[in-house]
Amino acid sequence: MGTVKSKETTICGLAAVRAQFAADASAIKRLFFDFQTGRKIGVMCKALAQAKKVYRCVEPPELEKIAGTIHHGGIVAVIAAAELRAPTEGAPREWARKKQPLVVLDGVGNAHNLGAIARTAAFFGVPRLILLDAAAAALPNDAAHRVAEGGLAHLEVFRVRELPRFLHELAAAGYEVVGAATRGGRPGAFGAHGKAIALVVGNEERGLSPEVAAACTSLVTIPGAGKVESLNVSVAAAVLMWELIARG
Repeated sequence: MGTVKSKETTICGLAAVRAQFAADASAIKRLFFDFQTGRKIGVMCKALAQAKKVYRCVEPPELEKIAGTIHHGGIVAVIAAAELRAPTEGAPREWARKKQPLVVLDGVGNAHNLGAIARTAAFFGVPRLILLDAAAAALPNDAAHRVAEGGLAHLEVFRVRELPRFLHELAAAGYEVVGAATRGGRPGAFGAHGKAIALVVGNEERGLSPEVAAACTSLVTIPGAGKVESLNVSVAAAVLMWELIARG
């Protein structure tokens, strides 16, 4: 399996930066903020000072330049981006034994959708997110962190190249591997008979690949009124996380 080595990324917004600080303060390399936000982050500044790291109050134009967006929320943390690896051998069986749910993304390509899914997963207590190792698949970049509102700090994120094979491994380990299908899946609730759930959602345009759909142990379709064909992938993922994971 491949490894992604990304040097740095930025996290914007007080909620997201606080979540990162709580999860792994050592990952923050530099911190920039406006005057108003600076009055709320004394603990962070003290910790960065003790670690001899840069933290600085800057004017709004400079903060916008550092963030690369006007939507910085008054604070920007520059972090050492995590390396994304495949799960270790035996990890799926251990996760299944503990009945820990997973969300698996089959080529979601928009970083904003990735961030929204990560935020929902963290909200419902999903501990891990599995991404497809493909060039077009979104990664936890600046935009994903911004939309996730701190959610990515609460998730272990892995990257898998051969997704169908990995889904077969999940099923063999004891997971109910539920694929989100635009059509043809079982509508409504799905009983997993006490098994851990791995929810698989597909690309924004093509949905699940045929190989990935075939590797799922079941498919589920969210029934609608028929006015539009489907939901946005992040919305569909949220509905199914509630139905299959949070309520289960």
